[in-house]
Amino acid sequence: MEENFVRWYSPNTDREMDLVVFGHAGARVLVFPTSHGSYHEYRDRGMVDALGEHIARGWLQLYCVSSFDGASWYARYLSVAERVANHLRYERYLVDEVLPYSKGQNANPFLIATGCSFGAFHALLLGLRHPETVDRVVGLSGYYDATRFLDGQGGPEAYFVNPMAFVAGADDPRQLALLRHPDIVLAVGRDDGSYANNVAMSEVLWSKQIWHAFRVWDGWAHDWPYWREMIQHYIGGPDSR
Repeated sequence: MEENFVRWYSPNTDREMDLVVFGHAGARVLVFPTSHGSYHEYRDRGMVDALGEHIARGWLQLYCVSSFDGASWYARYLSVAERVANHLRYERYLVDEVLPYSKGQNANPFLIATGCSFGAFHALLLGLRHPETVDRVVGLSGYYDATRFLDGQGGPEAYFVNPMAFVAGADDPRQLALLRHPDIVLAVGRDDGSYANNVAMSEVLWSKQIWHAFRVWDGWAHDWPYWREMIQHYIGGPDSR
């Protein structure tokens, strides 16, 4: 399969940002790493190989980005407002730089956002903040209440980067119509510490009539061998299993 490393200076993050592209055609897949993860994590952990047939046949093209978490969610030395502002800089890098780049490489209009663990949080957050852009979200073993990453604070700065909060508060019919656009798949192990939060996120989505698939796996299921299996089930859509 094709593998292409790309680096450029991002005016949004004010640093050199790396990503790697796997494949030559198909639905574009924006892949978020786990906490503090790198662009090559998905390959190193066997996830690219797990999707090898999809990539080789031109069904999927992966855009694996690097984390910005050290400057945002995990920058404990910054205020919550500063951490949120830095995450929004990263989001602008994705929306204004990475996605236009991907469209220049691949005209396929269908976009999937996916990630494991903290990457799942990033994928769902992007999909719900930009539902006009993201067509499918596949979140594996995520935790979706942003206050956990912001010292337990849920003030005005955190509201719009917290899926649990802003989806629960959505009441504009036009906004709700947009939120119902992406296919959403949330998968988690029953014994995962994030299981209860996944149940709560699913309940918030259903309360707004946002259709999604909530898939529960036996045991803990919070590790790469499980995620390699999960992604093969769910990358094709919510009814894949």
